[in-house]
Amino acid sequence: MTGLEQLAIVAAGLGAGLLTSTVGVASLLSFPVLIALGIPPVVANASNTVGLIPAGLGGSLGYRRELREQPKVTWFVVITCAVGSVGGAVLLLALPSSVFESIVPWLILFTCLLVGAQPWISRWLRSRKPDDHGPRTALSPATTVFAALTGVYGGYFGAGSGVMMMAVLSLGLDLELRIVNALKTLAILAANLVAGLIFVFAADLDYAAVGLLAAGSVVGGYAGSHIGRLLPPTLLRVLIVLAGITAAVTML
Repeated sequence: MTGLEQLAIVAAGLGAGLLTSTVGVASLLSFPVLIALGIPPVVANASNTVGLIPAGLGGSLGYRRELREQPKVTWFVVITCAVGSVGGAVLLLALPSSVFESIVPWLILFTCLLVGAQPWISRWLRSRKPDDHGPRTALSPATTVFAALTGVYGGYFGAGSGVMMMAVLSLGLDLELRIVNALKTLAILAANLVAGLIFVFAADLDYAAVGLLAAGSVVGGYAGSHIGRLLPPTLLRVLIVLAGITAAVTML
């Protein structure tokens, strides 16, 4: 691996860390970079998951004030996503690599659709007001199931899992967006951490890529938590959609 390629992975980790704590589509940036450098898809995906664990750590540390406001929900989200990610990691290791290679471009395109439609989804969610039952501050059984399924997706691939988690939590809970964003960041950390531990013992990893991603992502994750409170998402969302479509078309 040349010095320029190493720098590209560090930069991808930095950008992915920023996205982890803001929009939540980090793998749309870092995963295509690993693929472009010639790393096989399944190895790249597992290495990407492990390398982005520091992004979630940095982001969750930056959002610690928001996470302290809802401790019960925070722990419930962590446990639910962690359990779900076990299933996703097992699917990645058990299914033939050809299945992963064929499904990933479509997962990326679906994620781009979610990112592009996020303003309309958010407006629809805001239009849903509680009747006379007061604000919802605990996960219902239905919300728990969808959160667990998002954890499964996070363990299998994960690009866009943050957007999915924000939609699930916004639909199931009546919390401020900044708290939902913090919970989403912690959920990504939980899914990546559990799946990453499985990959360390049971999958092929490119440890050079893991280390370079980690170095960039821990800085990006912490910085992104502060930017996430202030950054208007429109321009960033457009760039993410364009990058995701380019990556998906290239892989197809």
